[in-house]
Amino acid sequence: MARTREFDIDQAVDRAMDLFWRRGYADTSLPDLLKELSIGSGSFYAAFGSKEQLYVRSLDRYVSLQRRDLENALDAEDEIRPAVRRLLASLIEADLADPARGCLVVNTATQCGDRALVEDRVAAAIRQVESLLAGALERARARGELSEDKDPRGLARFLTTFVQGVRVVGQARVGRDFVDDALSTAMRVLD
Repeated sequence: MARTREFDIDQAVDRAMDLFWRRGYADTSLPDLLKELSIGSGSFYAAFGSKEQLYVRSLDRYVSLQRRDLENALDAEDEIRPAVRRLLASLIEADLADPARGCLVVNTATQCGDRALVEDRVAAAIRQVESLLAGALERARARGELSEDKDPRGLARFLTTFVQGVRVVGQARVGRDFVDDALSTAMRVLD
């Protein structure tokens, strides 16, 4: 008779995500994961298959949370400029508060982007940000907040690139003045 699972899979994925996010894929060992999740190796392999498969699940979880947060940020304001500014400022604040942590998608791209299992997911996560921003910018243009000559998709791609760059720059600890100046310049693309 098979034993019943004695731990919550979703909680375990969240805890693993946090560990991978803090340490990175390469610096997180199987014993680290077993300790963090308080499970044995048999339970680990039965639930997740491998370290890489758990990493993929953790990355998927991060991307779903990122999507929710991005949608909430873009829907929190009636106008696009304050929504985008608040979104970008919140990322900057997160990086200033904990520069070593950064963004799990960026960390994945820079630390293990050559792994086939995560390469597609990183690209999809970046496309997701672009798509959500483009949708918000298209709605803003339809409301008359952006001039007709503005290309929502092009602006979304620029802002997506800016977001990823801010995450990298945050890890470099260049300081508030640097990122605040960059944010002010980035916001002018919406004018």
